[in-house]
Amino acid sequence: MTSQSASTLRSRYVAQAASDLEENRQKQRELAERITVLKQEEALLSDILNLAERYEGFADASRLPEQLQDKPVAAKAKQAPAGVAARRSTSAKTTPAVQTAKAGAKGKSRRPLLGDLLADLLGQYDEPRLAKELRDELLEKHPDRNPTPQVVRNTIESLVAKGRIRRHKQQRSVMYTLVKRGEADSSD
Repeated sequence: MTSQSASTLRSRYVAQAASDLEENRQKQRELAERITVLKQEEALLSDILNLAERYEGFADASRLPEQLQDKPVAAKAKQAPAGVAARRSTSAKTTPAVQTAKAGAKGKSRRPLLGDLLADLLGQYDEPRLAKELRDELLEKHPDRNPTPQVVRNTIESLVAKGRIRRHKQQRSVMYTLVKRGEADSSD
């Protein structure tokens, strides 16, 4: 081997080693970043577990904060300290917008909920119906109501979640039927 070929070979080895070293350092940086992210995730998950252990007994309704319990609003108002109730009543009296809203609410009769209207419309049919068909019929029978198609779909899906309506998928279409009273009881 000549000295020129030896120096060429040595320079190739040096270049390869330098390239491998840079690649190794890059992998180390990526792994260090990944370890940092994993440590942050570990800390978050640990905090979640600690909170879950601390509030494990919240399944008991007596330990829930007052506004989360299923008590009538009047009962909650009686539980409020006298100073808080006094502040609430005076602020409501002094705000003209609140007085106007209360007066308007007393004068108007309550409109039926959108979910109830949709369930009534759906109850008139035995076969599944599209949300679009229900919205069109709602607009026709209740011209004072003008919900967007998304609001109608969201309302129907909330009724599905409550078990009042059943969802049917036919190819790419989603259709709905009303769950009859007897069907709801027998499926539980």
